Amino acid sequence: MSLTCPICQSALSVVDNSVVCPAGHRFDRARQGYLNLLPVQHKNSRDPGDNAAMVEARRRFLDGGHYVPLAERLAQLAAGYQPARWLDIGCGEGYYTAKLADSLPQADGYALDISREAVKRACKRAPQLSWLVASMARVPLADASCQLLASVFSPLDWQEAKRLLAPGGGLLRMGPTSEHLMELRQKLYDEVRDYDDQKHLELIPGGMRLAHSETLSFTLQLDSSQARADLLAMTPHGWRASAEKRAAVIAEPCEVTVAIRYDWIERI
Repeated sequence: MSLTCPICQSALSVVDNSVVCPAGHRFDRARQGYLNLLPVQHKNSRDPGDNAAMVEARRRFLDGGHYVPLAERLAQLAAGYQPARWLDIGCGEGYYTAKLADSLPQADGYALDISREAVKRACKRAPQLSWLVASMARVPLADASCQLLASVFSPLDWQEAKRLLAPGGGLLRMGPTSEHLMELRQKLYDEVRDYDDQKHLELIPGGMRLAHSETLSFTLQLDSSQARADLLAMTPHGWRASAEKRAAVIAEPCEVTVAIRYDWIERI
């Protein structure tokens, strides 16, 4: 185990159903199986991260199979790097994490999210992993302890990513291109803001470099009003657009473009 105390950064050891550091900071394992390593002083609100309604919407949509090709490609890429230890940063309700776990059966797997509601549901998908409620800005794992970090539709602290990666390891980042959900965005906004697919590459810190990049796109037919409502609820567009435009999207079947970029960013 390479877990570290979120309060004093010393190593954590398993004692009974808890983890404890030499200074005596103790964290109990929840009955669902996860560890809460988010001390109250590191929270910005009482229950940070996605709430139960957002988590449930994402779970329904992903379990409906709409994004299966995305998860399969992520798992294939991860398996090719053969990490000894990996971490999914911002794992949400665990759909992609479980696919990663299936493709890396021999590896030591960790997953974290700041949302307790998300992790509580996620840990049922792959009980063999170490599931953590923790901050992405203060990941409770030792320096250079991971060969692979996965970041799926998630914000990222680049300095933390660099700290966590062993030399030769890498960050597998999966995020939207400017074409992603274009038809949905055109229905929701009077003016669709364009954005640069490569902007995140400017944030890569020294000591890391882009080693591989590819995109995957396909057309998705959304005939179910529940699926359309869930897609809105799990994206920022769901709360940015007006209630009237959201209702119009939910009312009628639509076809959307799914266009995702995968980057492998190595620690030199």
